[in-house]
Amino acid sequence: MKNIFLDKNDWVEKVGYCRAKRVGNNIYISGTVANDDEGNPVGLDNAGYQTRVILERFEAIMDYFGYGLEAIVRTRIFTTDINRWEEIGNVHGEFFKDIKPTTTMVEVSRLIRDEYLVEIEAEAIIEI
Repeated sequence: MKNIFLDKNDWVEKVGYCRAKRVGNNIYISGTVANDDEGNPVGLDNAGYQTRVILERFEAIMDYFGYGLEAIVRTRIFTTDINRWEEIGNVHGEFFKDIKPTTTMVEVSRLIRDEYLVEIEAEAIIEI
């Protein structure tokens, strides 16, 4: 059984975290931003595209554990510009239209790099 999903970047060891962790029947996905395989930000000045990249990563993470997005029961969305809520929300709705997890969207002053407009974390409950 797989219990930890690790990114392949320097931050994993430097900060001491994993992208996602399974504990019992819960999967916790760390705050995730939109970057390429080298860790560079993508979708500059496009909050909707960044949201899509993040949620596609969530699909890959859930697949890694053997589940789909339907197991996600909560998302938390952080954005540096709440005025872009509709761009972000529309993409979130595409992925979760039929799932409808609980969610929160809040504006924050900054994310780890200025190029990131969106960061999302999630929790899932799975059957054991």
